[in-house]
Amino acid sequence: MSTQKYPVAIIGSGNIGTDLMIKVLRTDGPLEMAAMVGIDPGSDGLARAKRLGVATSSAGVDGLLAMPEFNDIRLVFDATSASAHVHHWNRLRDRGVRVLDLTPAAVGPFCVPVVNLDAHIDAPNLNMVTCGGQATIPIVAAVSEAAPVSYAEIVSSISAKSAGPGTRANLDEFIETTATALREVGGAQRSKTVIILNPADPPVLMRNTVYCLVDGECDHAAITAAVEAMVGRVRQYVPGYELRQAVQFETFDVDAPLCIPETGKFTGTRITAMLQVTGAAHHLPAYAGNLDIMTSAALATAERLAEHSTTTIRAAT
Repeated sequence: MSTQKYPVAIIGSGNIGTDLMIKVLRTDGPLEMAAMVGIDPGSDGLARAKRLGVATSSAGVDGLLAMPEFNDIRLVFDATSASAHVHHWNRLRDRGVRVLDLTPAAVGPFCVPVVNLDAHIDAPNLNMVTCGGQATIPIVAAVSEAAPVSYAEIVSSISAKSAGPGTRANLDEFIETTATALREVGGAQRSKTVIILNPADPPVLMRNTVYCLVDGECDHAAITAAVEAMVGRVRQYVPGYELRQAVQFETFDVDAPLCIPETGKFTGTRITAMLQVTGAAHHLPAYAGNLDIMTSAALATAERLAEHSTTTIRAAT
């Protein structure tokens, strides 16, 4: 292995793991694809990795630990499931590698790279929240910069064809993890998450609607500027991320309040942002923006960790 590179491995040879592998191989950055492991010897992902010259194992995390390449690996991406990640972390936590968790297991701190990566730059295990979280938390965080968000609700609509077995098996974890991260990372006081698997054919692109409630008056221009600036930052690593229309504002006063079943009457401003994510189509189809935003965010995070590691080593010497 080159000492100038940051060798990485991927656990999970499904669609997300395969797309992430291709991104690492195509990107002229600090990462070096060292190994791809799964549990299905006949998986397309492992077969493709072999054709691309990447070391493989079908024996899961134990197979990874037994590979000679493991001694050089600095970071492991986990692209499996929430339950599997707990086992993987127990096997990897004392092995001296960083772990980026692309499942909603939430073992480590939540990470949305444009919002809070610097706060967790040295954490051994980082959780990439969910696709809905990566798409919407930056917007809630942007609104929170300009005004306190008393409530945030997000609705993520994805193509049913882009929701594989892992996604479907983790829907409860998806909802809980995303809602929690909207508060802990986005800054909302209360939150709610809704996910829709749209069966339309031809498949639809990923759409996300973000609602934020702000008590009292707020600076519409400042919020619009903050949201648009945040969209630009996310687009640096997810080019298909965009606002579908201008940020919307609706004001409710004491004479015509917004009635919320759980909390009663609300007076203030409802802010609505509508987003669309088009995938880069490296391995997955363009409609699978929900998967692409996860692999793109994980790639951007890993590259930042690699750069931080290099800077730390140089400072120590």
